Amino acid sequence: MTTTEYQVTGMTCGHCEMSVREEVGLVAGVDEIQVSAATGSLVVTSAVALDDAAVIAAVDEAGYAAVRA
Repeated sequence: MTTTEYQVTGMTCGHCEMSVREEVGLVAGVDEIQVSAATGSLVVTSAVALDDAAVIAAVDEAGYAAVRA
């Protein structure tokens, strides 16, 4: 298992978390997602290493910005 953490900016509530979770969940290979608007953290677990650009693009699609932490 590979765990990768990102810092997400712009999230303020549970709806924001849900939006990020839905979009990142569409990235191939993602097994588990933990997201917190309170801390701005996104932790993605996968069986293989993910393409950071794909995860960051998914967060962008949800309406937020992310960088690898």
